Amino acid sequence: MKAFGDVKHIAYAGIDALILYFDGATLDEANHACIRWLTAIENGNKQFPSQWSWLIECVPSYDSLLIVFNYELIDSHGVYKALEGLQIESVHLSLDKGAQATIANEDSSDTKLIPVWYGAPNASDLSVVSKQTGLSIDDIIEQHTSVIYRVYAVGFAPGFAYMGEIPTKLQCPRLGTPRKRVPKGAVAIADRQTAVYPSESPGGWNLLGLTPLDMVTHDVHGSTSCLTSGDKVRFVAISEEEFKAYNEG
Repeated sequence: MKAFGDVKHIAYAGIDALILYFDGATLDEANHACIRWLTAIENGNKQFPSQWSWLIECVPSYDSLLIVFNYELIDSHGVYKALEGLQIESVHLSLDKGAQATIANEDSSDTKLIPVWYGAPNASDLSVVSKQTGLSIDDIIEQHTSVIYRVYAVGFAPGFAYMGEIPTKLQCPRLGTPRKRVPKGAVAIADRQTAVYPSESPGGWNLLGLTPLDMVTHDVHGSTSCLTSGDKVRFVAISEEEFKAYNEG
């Protein structure tokens, strides 16, 4: 299949799915393109549901979008033509370079804030990160809270959002041996990324602290991740007392 617009490559993923890979000089630009196309597809599905009845699911990632379809209603060529027809819409949804830039310390109304008790006893590798990076503990916290992060993908576990990129000074590798148990709400870093463990699970990232927020909400309709691809996020330091009081009452 021939690529078009900011779609640089299209690959088959079985008889009922295609993967779109997006162009971009940086990961941020490619991810912006992914979210623009996801938005265009979702808008098309809402506005013309009968024309998109074949669509089962869209799964965004860093620089790609998995599109799962009902092969009994449409074939891959039909999906390709439907996507090609969205090309003009995606151009209207595009962002200029100024809007694509993530500016540290400049919050906007759509930035989601995540409070963190840094150094919580059961979720702290601050001393390890300090040795790895040469930063003091205060500097680690300052560095981690200084950036507005972008959610690139949600996976590994329900609600586990991969966010980037952390400051260069703070980057350090995953643990050599993963833990068998990481507590729910643990805020962690690995390489260029940061994340929050939405539930207790194994994990090999460096832990910085705990958030009192539930990263997955549950109701009669099912479970919903609090963060989705394309979201902007900033971490905010809170005290142990604030952490404990967060959900009281």
